[in-house]
Amino acid sequence: MVGRRAQVLDAAVRVLGGQGTRALTHRAVDSEGALPAGTTSNYFRTREALLAGILGYLFERETAAFVALAGQPRPVSVDELAGRFGAMLRQLAGPARLLTLARHAIFLEAAHHESLRVPLLEWSERLWTWSADWLAAVGSPQPVLHARQLLAFGDGLLIDRLARGGDDEFAPEEALAALLESWVKSVEGPVDN
Repeated sequence: MVGRRAQVLDAAVRVLGGQGTRALTHRAVDSEGALPAGTTSNYFRTREALLAGILGYLFERETAAFVALAGQPRPVSVDELAGRFGAMLRQLAGPARLLTLARHAIFLEAAHHESLRVPLLEWSERLWTWSADWLAAVGSPQPVLHARQLLAFGDGLLIDRLARGGDDEFAPEEALAALLESWVKSVEGPVDN
């Protein structure tokens, strides 16, 4: 996405992620993007249209990150999968913080707007499919179910980190590995000594 529309959406993400849903107005987006007054409303007439535009923009940005991750060779161990997923979560909690905050704000809006919920579910299905493939590769007995749970767990870790902050290094790999290991071990059954 290039041009003025992309400028509008980039500014909208900065407003939404930096100040929350109450601050998201057409005027605030114009101001944040140093755009002429009325630019945002020329592209997105209503607030709901602006939210839908932001959602599409977020899909593009995060899908590109997942495609890059999914394009790597399948992980061969729980630790490798936890490492890759943890690195992505660190990126989302650090350099892509505003993008992540905007995504979570949109998630909450989707609870009240069917027009946002439908595309959100469609996008989620793609992420679950990619994740299920990797979970199957490391031995998950229920990769589709576990994909949904893993992404929800990751979002929970992100929300906790973003809301509470902290001076310590964000290192989700250990928690991710423990969760993944519990799923894989549940298939193996007890070990005879």
